[in-house]
Amino acid sequence: MWTFLAVATGLPTILLTAALVVVVCFWFLVVAGFTSVGSFDTDMDLRRWGMGGVPVTVAVSSLTVLAWSLSVGGTLALVPLTPPGPATGLPRLIVPVLALLVAWRLTCLFVRPLHRIFPAPPSASPSR
Repeated sequence: MWTFLAVATGLPTILLTAALVVVVCFWFLVVAGFTSVGSFDTDMDLRRWGMGGVPVTVAVSSLTVLAWSLSVGGTLALVPLTPPGPATGLPRLIVPVLALLVAWRLTCLFVRPLHRIFPAPPSASPSR
């Protein structure tokens, strides 16, 4: 348990942990009725990133959860394989970056079937 907490709150994974806290707080606000799922849709278009067709909050939330999970899991897998000391620095920097790239691809695959659940608003142009 202590290793998990150390990995989740250690550099550089702490950046993804902070993003996950923001995402969880946002969804608490949605459940409480203070904001809506589509509140950021006019601010950002994710079609260029392959995540269009769903609300921005759904795409970014799934990206954040997947990136955090992969980063923590990958770093936890490295702990027994690398000796303590400066040799663990480079792999611990690479794991979150790779986790973010893998999470982006997985999010693109994840949001594709969700297009049917979230119909496009009438004023929006159809996604490609």
